Amino acid sequence: MGVTALTREIDVLLVEDSLDDADLAFRALKQHDIPLGHRIVLARDGAEALDLVFPESGAGSEQLAARPKLVLLDLKLPKIGGLEVLQRLKSDHRTKLIPVVAFTSSREERDVVDSYQLGVNSYVVKPVDAGGFARAVVDVATYWLSLNHPPHIAA
Repeated sequence: MGVTALTREIDVLLVEDSLDDADLAFRALKQHDIPLGHRIVLARDGAEALDLVFPESGAGSEQLAARPKLVLLDLKLPKIGGLEVLQRLKSDHRTKLIPVVAFTSSREERDVVDSYQLGVNSYVVKPVDAGGFARAVVDVATYWLSLNHPPHIAA
């Protein structure tokens, strides 16, 4: 999957394999007045998420393919799991300061501990009802994109 220049500016990278959850998250984010450009990109698995952020040339390139302002990351993903995506994002000097929120149905203590040990910024268990799910997405995005004061990251 090639990344165009338009993809470079991403407010929210949603890494989610459930189309129902992704659709609900997209609708919730678009319906609320969250400042910024509202550029929301979906990655359906961990491999796609990493391809969106890191250039195909790999470690030799200093230029990122995209720099999201926030990553909402499901942990249970096909191809490459969410914990591996988190580890990759937090271990690279170019992406370690990007806020990553585990937004997952997993209540497993091992997932919570592993996520925080790998540097997740927040761990949110997805509410099962649609209204609670939508509110959680909006609350998380509002905090990280509006209230939080991140460091300036040079492109």
